Amino acid sequence: MKKKEAENVQENESKLKNRNGLKASPMGSDTSGRTAKPAKLADDPRFAQAVQNYEAGLKFLQAHKYDKAKACFEKIIGGPSPELADRAATYLNTCNQHINPDAASFKSPEERYDYAISLMNMGDYVSAREIFDELTQKHPTLDFVWYGAAALNCLMGSFPDAISKLNESIRLNPSNRFQARNDSDFRSLADDPRFTELLYPDISAEVPPDAHKWHF
Repeated sequence: MKKKEAENVQENESKLKNRNGLKASPMGSDTSGRTAKPAKLADDPRFAQAVQNYEAGLKFLQAHKYDKAKACFEKIIGGPSPELADRAATYLNTCNQHINPDAASFKSPEERYDYAISLMNMGDYVSAREIFDELTQKHPTLDFVWYGAAALNCLMGSFPDAISKLNESIRLNPSNRFQARNDSDFRSLADDPRFTELLYPDISAEVPPDAHKWHF
């Protein structure tokens, strides 16, 4: 699903390292006599500490210990990894919203959407649904808002609403049809003929009956 982040911290850390070109050095290797190279992010102790804070923050967040989670995520902001800091900022908004609903501020519907996704990841479907209802009303032309709302309704078992919202998302952005085909959030609709028809429309029905005939 769009922008939805996995909660597997080890997998996230591995992806972060790969994107930054980080690879573990062989044990016992000695490069002191070689030409000096720029220090890699993995060699920065601040990065290792940021990853530890990120892991701890997620655990506190999943345990609904928002004050402790907030403290962990705040330590990551402005750190050596912009990507990790960006993830932490999203979860920091989640903490602030739970600690004091009036304290959290969202500069754009995208940030509000990210917050709803973080609630989904935590299993707080009711709160997430309230936000998606608000987003679809205030920003009805944003396809990803309808897509997220569709995924949430599917996870909650509201299949007619899920199909209706997914249809609107595809109407606004046809590429969402292809994304939904491989989105595990819609797994419960896999055998629903309405879902199948939406994702795999019969385009032959749109071709005029005599379109394939030869005319001389």
